[in-house]
Amino acid sequence: MKQGLSLRVSQHLALTPQLQQSIRLLQLSTLELSQEVEQMLDENPFLDRVDDAAEREAFGLEQADAPVSLGDQLLEVSAADAPNDAAETLYKESAEGQFDSKSSAPDVPEASSPADDGAEAGPELDWDGDGTVEMAPDDGEWGGDAPPRQGGDGDDTTSAADLAHAHVSLYDHLHRQALGLRVSDEQRAALYVLIESLNEDGYLEDSLEALAEALAPGDEALHPDLLLQREELTHHFRVALGLLQHMEPTGVGARNLAECLRLQIEDLRNTPVAQAALAMCNHPLDLLARRDSKKLAVLCGVDEPLAREALALIARLEPKPGRRFADVSRNVVVPDVIVTRAGRGFKVQLNPEVMPRLRVHDAYANALRDGRGSARTEGGGHMQQRLQEARWFIKNIQQRFDTILRVSSAIVERQRNFFMHGELAMRPLVLREIADELGLHESTISRVTTAKYMSTPFGTFELKYFFGSSLGTETGGNASSTAVRALIKQLVAGEDPKKPLSDSQLSDMLKEQGIECARRTVAKYREGMRIASASLRKAI
Repeated sequence: MKQGLSLRVSQHLALTPQLQQSIRLLQLSTLELSQEVEQMLDENPFLDRVDDAAEREAFGLEQADAPVSLGDQLLEVSAADAPNDAAETLYKESAEGQFDSKSSAPDVPEASSPADDGAEAGPELDWDGDGTVEMAPDDGEWGGDAPPRQGGDGDDTTSAADLAHAHVSLYDHLHRQALGLRVSDEQRAALYVLIESLNEDGYLEDSLEALAEALAPGDEALHPDLLLQREELTHHFRVALGLLQHMEPTGVGARNLAECLRLQIEDLRNTPVAQAALAMCNHPLDLLARRDSKKLAVLCGVDEPLAREALALIARLEPKPGRRFADVSRNVVVPDVIVTRAGRGFKVQLNPEVMPRLRVHDAYANALRDGRGSARTEGGGHMQQRLQEARWFIKNIQQRFDTILRVSSAIVERQRNFFMHGELAMRPLVLREIADELGLHESTISRVTTAKYMSTPFGTFELKYFFGSSLGTETGGNASSTAVRALIKQLVAGEDPKKPLSDSQLSDMLKEQGIECARRTVAKYREGMRIASASLRKAI
């Protein structure tokens, strides 16, 4: 084998830590970005959050009177190995309590284009600085012109109106009802376990045997008394389940949909219609879903008119008893961009509520600058890297919001008809059009439009909502798939409930308006909008 030297020229893309972070921050949602900021604030001492609120006393009378949470009470009781009567008192106190939870913003910065996409983030990041430790001109607060938040967190006094409008969960509602029951300590404890085992819809997903086994784990062969203990626990759970299923809302504690419907029907007045509806719940639920009144009438031994009345009764029942106790505030979408009318046009601005207000910590940065001689030491070099990391983090967050603003402005300009007339006026739009206009990569636009929301005069939509494929028209033009979906929804809303439109009829009606849309495409759009088929939409 002969050894030799060779020279080869090649090109490869190397992503700096700054670019890796910029790409990662760009694809984060608002909630994920908030978590990222909190983590960075904990890890980097040079990063500081700007807070206009006056600092409160760390310890004072208000702190002394602060209520103890249920979790802290449970920890105290468990640590002290409290007896049963103490646990009983704790259960009553926790069921009566209420738990509340509460959480400014800069002016819109000038937009700037981010770097295009590259490879995935590498392993260890090296935040080498430029050798300077002086305060840079842009080390100050980003977003410092934000107005202070009005009211809220600074005032600890809770008004009666706030308490009246406080959210009451399904579990709190059931625990309060349990306080009025005169039962033994064992049954009350079993009832507490069942209530805490319910899902948000009010269903008991775990079997009673599984709950008993979880409370008495172990091998029956090694511990013969476990079987007897589990049987006793199952008995207590069975009694507690009967109590739970007689609580309000009716249907809570059911193991499946059929049992939930039966519990609600049994709570009604005993009439022939209710009896027929109760008999229908004992048969396969797919017959109820198809509203097959003829087959159900035969199976239940009733005439068809009575079967239709029973179906109408079942349709009025609540399939999810815990739905009205859902905390809707958790499902509220906070928009990243707000679009409002401004004369004949529209104003596009970032939502100040979602923009973190960060700056480089002045005291720490000045201390590092004053100790310039020791900056070359082992510890000083590490601190200089952390300072550079904080600077880049602020810049990358600003660049993220600048890019979101630029893309949103381009979307508003392209979809101007939508903001004036609604979704029926939506035009076809693909990512490449926005990418070419802004000089960015398509994947960058994809990252920007994912999990980012825009508040418009017609509601709040994800940025991806404004992009849609095109369908051909008789005139040779193109129609947006989003506009076609809106038209299908409009046609279904105006149909005769006794004679709902089929997919073929909807396809024909679209063709009459010059839109070429096959029946299968109509079915696909209808299912995507969660609109039932014609047979299920037919009124009974």
